[in-house]
Amino acid sequence: MPDGRPCRAAPLHDEPFCFAHSPEKAEEAAEARRLGGLRRRREKTLMGAYDFAGLGSIAAIRRILEIAAVDALGLENSIARVRALVAAALAAAKLLEAGEFEDRLSALEAAVRLAPAPPAATSALDDASAFGDVGR
Repeated sequence: MPDGRPCRAAPLHDEPFCFAHSPEKAEEAAEARRLGGLRRRREKTLMGAYDFAGLGSIAAIRRILEIAAVDALGLENSIARVRALVAAALAAAKLLEAGEFEDRLSALEAAVRLAPAPPAATSALDDASAFGDVGR
């Protein structure tokens, strides 16, 4: 590490250094860093081109399904194309079902928040004493 402390990565087998700091692996480590940068750059470009923000929401998952379905529709008619379209349709159906459940749960939660508080629970003994001498 820059402050002189040792790196916390596991050392390579039969070496005191990790992959990133091994003098013998310096060229390989540099190439790995370069490829990692290329991957991140390509990932950003593709995410922008497809208006894709990850898989963190139903809308984002819906977007990736749309991209896959449109790409599959553009393929030559084949069994692989049909399988891809069926898989996209099944995934979309599950997504719609999850969206419906999410909407219903939100509506129920809102109804519970807006509902008046229920009266305090009473026991049968409390009810009997309210009517006076019951059971004589």
